[in-house]
Order: sequence, then C-alpha cells, then structure tokens
Amino acid sequence: MSESNDQELVVDKESEEEVTESLEVEPEANAGLTKAMDTYRKLIEAKKELTEKEQADLEKKLKEIEGREIIETDPTHEPVEIPAEKGKITIGPPTLTRFEKARIMGARALQLSLGAPPFIAIPKTARISLDIAMEELEKRVIPIVIRRVLPNGDYQNIPIDYFK
Repeated sequence: MSESNDQELVVDKESEEEVTESLEVEPEANAGLTKAMDTYRKLIEAKKELTEKEQADLEKKLKEIEGREIIETDPTHEPVEIPAEKGKITIGPPTLTRFEKARIMGARALQLSLGAPPFIAIPKTARISLDIAMEELEKRVIPIVIRRVLPNGDYQNIPIDYFK
C-alpha cells in the first residue's frame, strides 16, 4: 500500500508542477508590439486579397520587426550643452518664439514694476512697465539667455542678441 501512496505522491507532484507552470503565465512584455503588428497586418490585408508572395513578404517584415531590440530609455545619456557660436542657433528657429517673447517681457515687466532700473531711457510713450520691457526687448539690451532643450536633455544656451 505504501508503494501506491508513493506513486500517488509522485503523480501529485507532477500535476502540481504542471499547474504551477500554467499559473506562472508571464505577462506579455511586448503587448504594445504585438498589438501594433496585428494592426499593421490588418491594414495590409484590408486593402486587397494578398497573393502568397505578398503574404510571405508580410510575414518576413513582421518577423524582422519582432526581432528588433526595443529601447525604452537610454540610461547612459548625460545632458550636454550644445555650444552657441556667434550667429549659429542649432535648436529651434533663428528668431524668438512668441512664447519666449511673452516670458521675457512678462518677467522684465515684473522686475521693472518692483523697482528694477531700466536698461534704456524711458520712452515718452511708455505708460506701463510692459511698454518699457517691449522696448528693451526690441533693442536687445536685456541681459538674458534663452535655454532651448531637446527631448534627450541636450540644451543650448543662446544669448538674446544672437536672435534676428
């Protein structure tokens, strides 16, 4: 009787391992990739009926895509300053954007309203500190540097007088 019990235990251990293996289903690491590949396949197949050669090419492309390495982050990249040579702006447009202008004028107008000395003679037409800030910006006398940042963290510090 002890033999049958031992055999039952062995069978139970084997079935337990099978159950454990089936429960340890790994979450699909590339769920986004699989979904994208399925969508790509549907788009290609929806246009027309594929020949065997086209179907083989599609499968080849999908295998190639699936074999590519997926890089989510680049942990080794350290942000680097891109030097701003005279007249050479490598990040963004060669002129100030409307957002940069608004930020500069707002900050400078606040400084002037809090008592900071103006860098130019106050024009007769200036009624508020924003008018003085606008005139200073037009003459490019505000000592300010614009930092433009790329998505990878690299940046360029551009003095205001480099802009057109």
